[in-house]
Amino acid sequence: MDIVGSTALVTGANRGIGRCFVDELLARGARKVYATARQPELIDSSDPRVIPLRLDLLDEESIVDAAAAARDVTLLVNNAGIATGANLITGDLGLIRKDLETHLFGTLRVVRAFAPSLASNDGGAIVNILSVLSWVATPGTGSYSVAKAAEWNMTNGIRLELAEQKTLVQGVHLGAADTDMMAGRDAPKIDPSDVARASLDGIQAGDIEVLVDDPSRFVKAALSGDLTQLYSPSGN
Repeated sequence: MDIVGSTALVTGANRGIGRCFVDELLARGARKVYATARQPELIDSSDPRVIPLRLDLLDEESIVDAAAAARDVTLLVNNAGIATGANLITGDLGLIRKDLETHLFGTLRVVRAFAPSLASNDGGAIVNILSVLSWVATPGTGSYSVAKAAEWNMTNGIRLELAEQKTLVQGVHLGAADTDMMAGRDAPKIDPSDVARASLDGIQAGDIEVLVDDPSRFVKAALSGDLTQLYSPSGN
């Protein structure tokens, strides 16, 4: 689909990757961008094409309200997320559930709410921001990895279910971006604007999967081989 003249909605648009999506959409000629966050007052709305809306992945009423206010959406970008840092063995099960409620069920609620509008607007497209951790776990990322793995296969499932209404569903994988969520973590980080650019390039090309960086490309390739490339025999 063409970004020029499109109407997009971006979740988690107040900072990081979400804010970069808003900027990139505007730069590419989007007609309107609904920028959503739990606190929409934090969103820069100096451009008249930006319309702040409240949307909280854990608040179904806010999702329903946003979908009612943005019926003209042709591109949905599911970017919002959290990382509790919970350990799978010793961590609080409530935090593990919160990761899943946010990334799996929260994102799915948003997709379900906006699917009818996308259908009425010639199908449009959905972008789900995933992670290299959809495919691999690393020390300290157990709960987040489980949630992202679930969101990844949910993305595959909705792609099949929405094919009849001609909605393109794209999954975006990356290692780490230089965002607030990754602050303080010692890992190579890409510019979050690279994620938005790669994803929107893919949308314009009709790509259902985008691998933004070298870590995501390496891990995906490694999945078809010996998993000791990813995990030592001891599992660490």
